[in-house]
Amino acid sequence: MTLKEKIIGKEINRLMWHEGKSVATAESCSCGRLAAILSEYPGSSEYFKGGIVCYTDEMKVRYLNVSEKILEEKTAVCEEVAVAMVKGAIEMFGSDYAVAMTGVAGPGGATAENPVGSIWVAYGKKDKVMTHHQLADNGRDMNVQNAVDKLLSLFTCFLKEELKKE
Repeated sequence: MTLKEKIIGKEINRLMWHEGKSVATAESCSCGRLAAILSEYPGSSEYFKGGIVCYTDEMKVRYLNVSEKILEEKTAVCEEVAVAMVKGAIEMFGSDYAVAMTGVAGPGGATAENPVGSIWVAYGKKDKVMTHHQLADNGRDMNVQNAVDKLLSLFTCFLKEELKKE
């Protein structure tokens, strides 16, 4: 875990703990890194409901209710799948919020539409999901690392804004 991830993870811990909110993860190419970061801190069992790694399309459909039609038409590397993963995780774990990631980390698996480094991240709550598309190839580990860092930074800002409204 990087220093940046530790700092962001600690901030999410503070916000969740203080506000009594909960979060879950739905991961594909990050293979559990998000869950590891969010559960790193003492007291995380109070807000981290759980996470699921759905690496294959079949598992995305079975456990997260991702539409087979979207997977067939657009592949797993698209905004719609990332959004469905957030909603599926919220449903599965009964959490207030969720974060999700799906993409082509590399070095293989690329297509013309989805080159290596194409990663969609999503975060939000049941009725409001935000997304971000990363499109840069810096090698498998850095592709995932950069997407994880971006997702957690975006989610922290989103969470602060949402909690201000309550």
